[in-house]
Amino acid sequence: MKKTKTNRGFSIYLFKDRSGENCSIQKSSLATEDAIWIGVTDVAPKIMCRDAIKLGIRESTGGKEDNGWCDYIIPKEVLLSSRMKLNQKQVKKLLPILQKFVDTGEI
Repeated sequence: MKKTKTNRGFSIYLFKDRSGENCSIQKSSLATEDAIWIGVTDVAPKIMCRDAIKLGIRESTGGKEDNGWCDYIIPKEVLLSSRMKLNQKQVKKLLPILQKFVDTGEI
């Protein structure tokens, strides 16, 4: 984990999840109560290549590129939320669940 500051001076920790996705936990700028943002930094939507071909999103190559996952381009006008905004009360409710997972691997 790397601790740094946002452009607006708020604390932020940057890290990668188990799948290698860029994630962060950041102090929110919310003025009415203390809160944090936590989650993946950017959404990277994927679609099965054969489904993209079936839906006309991409053309078939006739090769191995037609299998597996491929990028699914979302128009820039679409907002995909990827992080949770949690206040202290919400985090407090999550802590026992997270601690149980740390201790036992179960939730």
